[in-house]
Amino acid sequence: MSDSVAKWQQMMEDMYGNIDDCSFTYLESDANSIEVSEPEEVKIDNKAQLRKNTPVFSGVLKYFPNALKAVARASKAGNDQHHKNKPLHWDMSKSSDEYDAMIRHLLDHQDNPVDDDNVLHLTKVAWRALAGLERYLTGKLDEGQH
Repeated sequence: MSDSVAKWQQMMEDMYGNIDDCSFTYLESDANSIEVSEPEEVKIDNKAQLRKNTPVFSGVLKYFPNALKAVARASKAGNDQHHKNKPLHWDMSKSSDEYDAMIRHLLDHQDNPVDDDNVLHLTKVAWRALAGLERYLTGKLDEGQH
């Protein structure tokens, strides 16, 4: 078992407790990366405990309410820019260079915190970080995004 798989298993145990009765899938493609397969249903006997170990409100929303509202406004502004008069949605085909864009915005923040569209560069960094994480967790990575 590789170090990355062992670390992943330890992280799951830290989050969910004993995972012996759980069904998680990982495929190791080479010594340097883990291939993410389509998500499978996680089978945990105590689903209530799983929900309690995922404190979205108290563990994320309460910590970062202003930052998350800023990211939501940036998300809407991006949707309005790229998809005028369409419902808010993430068109994953429009841009998949999350990591490069995230770093560009971080560097641009040093010169001027506010982008040309009046959205903070750090807000765009946060959006790109969340997008990259979502792609990673769901296995919807493009070439070079591992």
